[in-house]
Amino acid sequence: MANVSILGLGAMGSRMAANLIKAGHTVAVWNRDPNKAAALVAAGAKLASTPRAAAAGADVVIAMVRDDAASRAIWLDREHGALAGLSRDAIAIESSTLTANWVRELGETAAKSGIAFLDAPVAGSRPQAEAGQLIYFVGGDASVFARAEPVLKAMGGAVHHAGAVGSGAGVKLMVNALFGIQLAAMGELIGFSKKLGLDTAKAIEIVGTTPVCSPAANLAAGAMLAGNFTPMFPIELVEKDFGYVIDEAGRVGAKVPVSLATRNVFGDAKSHGFGADNITGVVNLFI
Repeated sequence: MANVSILGLGAMGSRMAANLIKAGHTVAVWNRDPNKAAALVAAGAKLASTPRAAAAGADVVIAMVRDDAASRAIWLDREHGALAGLSRDAIAIESSTLTANWVRELGETAAKSGIAFLDAPVAGSRPQAEAGQLIYFVGGDASVFARAEPVLKAMGGAVHHAGAVGSGAGVKLMVNALFGIQLAAMGELIGFSKKLGLDTAKAIEIVGTTPVCSPAANLAAGAMLAGNFTPMFPIELVEKDFGYVIDEAGRVGAKVPVSLATRNVFGDAKSHGFGADNITGVVNLFI
């Protein structure tokens, strides 16, 4: 068993920490709002006052925060940053959905300090995090991956080594882009069906039986028709992730017109007041 620290106790980080405790790891946690750690502390976690304090004595430190800026702050803050608190035999793992460019910069900074680093974002939302069935996409040295894999498997049902540092972040942006594109299209088609005067539920049921409809799109369509927009992957975060796809594409010269159009769809949904709704709430733009 390992000493593991989790930085960030949002919907995902809190569930990841809980599964590590259940698996028998010694867990320290940090969050900007320490009140969110109460249940984990009651379950046996130690609450740290800063990211740096959480990293002290840890074998593995895992961050799960909102964006590049939050990641930079928790790892590299001069006074409280976690990287300065890590021992030389520890592993720093960044599991947030970030740009590959920032993840590579963070990895290079860690390497200069002699710290092993992996980027390990995940596919899955709150139910998968709670069940310990997240899918990990890991970038970094294969030997470091092998050392960290048992810890990641306490939280994930599948752990994939994607390549060098930054590879995990790149694959995660691809996965989120594909998901968002499909759901924006499904919302549009539900609206199209209604305008055509079709029995929309029947039409979507039929579409869902065809090879062109993915299981994820089919499941989301059911939630859209049921009006289930309880946030698991909020639209405001979907829009943020598409922004990262577009930023990265601009940096490397990739053409992403479909992602650009889809970002505009989710941006429109956000501007109409649906930003806090689940991604399925995008259908409200079309019905």
